[in-house]
Amino acid sequence: MAARGGKKEPPDAVHLNRLLYERVRKELRCQRLHTEHSINPLRPVHAVTQKPMSWHDNIEEPADARFLNIIHQAALEPTKKYSEPQTESQEIGWNTTPLTDVDRTDRRLFFPRRRTEITMHSAAGGHPKKQ
Repeated sequence: MAARGGKKEPPDAVHLNRLLYERVRKELRCQRLHTEHSINPLRPVHAVTQKPMSWHDNIEEPADARFLNIIHQAALEPTKKYSEPQTESQEIGWNTTPLTDVDRTDRRLFFPRRRTEITMHSAAGGHPKKQ
């Protein structure tokens, strides 16, 4: 501690460790993690265009076949990517092929739209008369 002559003793290792501990604790207490970032709407953003005559921007590079294959594979729908559904939500509607063929001559399962006088009159824009 302080001597009578007004000179301070140099801090020892325990005291320095305690000061460091308090400093780190205060920093962690006041620290906030920001996960949402946005552009400041009050500051104008200027777009910098490329130079039209620059040689390095106009070089035609060959397309990488492996990279294009990866991009096209990622754009496929899940039924073409995988042989089985990967999640429970994909199980609904995974098999889209009908169980039976549609027979349009069978009146039990096929109900086509029919035209009658009333439907033709309504389609023309008129309304049926109320009686």
